[in-house]
Amino acid sequence: MPLDNKTLSEVIKQAKSKAGEKKFNQTIDLILDIIEIDMKSPEGRIQEVVELPHDTGKPNKICVIASGEFALKAKNANADYVLDRADLESLNGKKKELRKIANTHDIFISEAPLMPLVGKILGPVLGPRGKMPIPVPPNADIGALINKHRKTVVVRMRNQPIIQVPVGSQQMTDEDIAENIMTVLRVLDGKLKRGLKNVKYVFVKTSMGEPVKIKP
Repeated sequence: MPLDNKTLSEVIKQAKSKAGEKKFNQTIDLILDIIEIDMKSPEGRIQEVVELPHDTGKPNKICVIASGEFALKAKNANADYVLDRADLESLNGKKKELRKIANTHDIFISEAPLMPLVGKILGPVLGPRGKMPIPVPPNADIGALINKHRKTVVVRMRNQPIIQVPVGSQQMTDEDIAENIMTVLRVLDGKLKRGLKNVKYVFVKTSMGEPVKIKP
């Protein structure tokens, strides 16, 4: 079955029909079963930040780690949380608070000069979650970066040959979700050794629904 917008729109429609009557806007996930990959080699470790063409309806929560004027600009740009150097240093060793910050934010952006301190204090909780901060120079346009990363997803494969990534929500049109999926697939086509030939099955499912399978 071809992986094109028309096919994906039909599959998304089926997945939505299997969602059940839930009183919340369910997330729609793309799940890929990867084959013929050596998980112990670099090709078995994929982590790509992908900007989707359409907002999923559930924008990422963004934490910015910065100092001085850069921190002020981040607050003015409506970052969900801003940590300055003093805040960061005060969290050193406070595992419960660090885990809470890691679990309640999707994307972390750090002023580059603070990265060594970030790695020391936040690294142990962010690293295993695949959320290490994106370093940016102090003169970066933080407002534009926040807007961009509101609709990014992290495409990640670790330990198991499975990739699962949110690509939309029930309230989005099937066509917009299909375009988001195609964006992720194009990135993987360039990252996997044999492109999409390394994908055995594609599944689309809602949070609470049954998956719908496509064989590429």
